[in-house]
Amino acid sequence: MYQIMLCCSAGMSTSLLVTKMRTAAEEQEIDVQIDAYSVSEFEQQVGQYQVVLIGPQVKYLKDDLTQRAQPFGVPVDVIGMSDYGMQNGKNVLAQAIELIQNKA
Repeated sequence: MYQIMLCCSAGMSTSLLVTKMRTAAEEQEIDVQIDAYSVSEFEQQVGQYQVVLIGPQVKYLKDDLTQRAQPFGVPVDVIGMSDYGMQNGKNVLAQAIELIQNKA
């Protein structure tokens, strides 16, 4: 099972994307756990996931969040602006899985 965390400023704008990603995973028969959190919850949640994708509106936090995720061995990346804007769950899911597989 892939464990994916999405993170944005309030956790709200990524909620719809979580739904789209779960739908894409079901269609591809991929076992996933995908949850969305606000940046303020990052520290408490990061250790429970294999990857963190952050919304483009908080990409300025990437270096800080990457450093905070390092002790857990969790990669952090920014969701592409067009995939985020179009709520392309299939592409974002693929991005997350690729990051998980590349760290192994």
